[in-house]
Amino acid sequence: MTTLTRSHMDVFQEQGYVVVKGLLSWELDLAPVVDEYSRLLGRLAAKWHKEGRLSQTFSGLPFGQRLTRIMGEVPPSEVIQHLDISLPQSNIAEDTPFHFGPAVFNLLRSPRLLDAVEEFIGPEILSNPIQHVRIKPPERLLPKDALGNSLVAKTSWHQDLGVGLAEADRSNILTVWFPLTEATVENGCLVTVPGSHEGELALHCLRSPKQNGLHIPDQYLGPNQTPVPMSPGDVYFMHTKTMHSSLPNNSDTIRWSFDIRYQPIGHPTGRPFFPGFVARSRARPETELHDAAEWRLRWEEVRSNLARNETPTFRRWRLDDPRCA
Repeated sequence: MTTLTRSHMDVFQEQGYVVVKGLLSWELDLAPVVDEYSRLLGRLAAKWHKEGRLSQTFSGLPFGQRLTRIMGEVPPSEVIQHLDISLPQSNIAEDTPFHFGPAVFNLLRSPRLLDAVEEFIGPEILSNPIQHVRIKPPERLLPKDALGNSLVAKTSWHQDLGVGLAEADRSNILTVWFPLTEATVENGCLVTVPGSHEGELALHCLRSPKQNGLHIPDQYLGPNQTPVPMSPGDVYFMHTKTMHSSLPNNSDTIRWSFDIRYQPIGHPTGRPFFPGFVARSRARPETELHDAAEWRLRWEEVRSNLARNETPTFRRWRLDDPRCA
């Protein structure tokens, strides 16, 4: 089993991120998630075919090819919302789809992952609700209106501290990113500015009133923009002020990854309207959540509440900031 070393921690402190090779188990952590998503995609394909939205279910294709073909007929932004492990930041309805299956829940609670997280933030660990799955098909196959969606297309330069509310500026939040497919320069791996966590939070500009996506203008980016290729099982740990983005997927296959976050229990999450959960507590183990159905129920209750009321503001940046002109 791969464990963190003093060298890993030194790299994290110096660079603002570190990759730990082979931390996750394919058999125990990742394969169950792939199987769960394959079944989910099969159900969605059958539903959309029955509704006349798909010409066929593409049942004979591997997951990545099947997803790509489905996204060619059903809008990619709609497809990915069914697969994502979060709600959107606006236009939440009673039936807004999301995926909160037991395999994903078990992945968030993986002892291999939590053992490593504990080295960074201590033993009282909350699973932060800012979390996503990103399954990116070849970008040339995406319609133009999907290119601004970072769940299916390239991700713009940003710092994770900038996509949460200012309430969490002093929270010790750790970003955790890992691929379920090879992440290469060709298919859109992460790109990082080493050492950028030592600076201040940079200006983040909103793309438009209808898009929640943020980006750091070029003049605020640091030098030495470094691609970070990774393999399934590798885990990337990142400081919330480290500047990063992803490359476009110029390959013929999907690039599939999760980005999740952990923090000490009791710290503000930066997304107070969404539910986190206690993933590990050495002091009070009875507070840990072990039930995937309860996890899903908490998100369903939040969805229902937000659908009935005015959606709160998730943004900390002004759309009309003159520096973004």
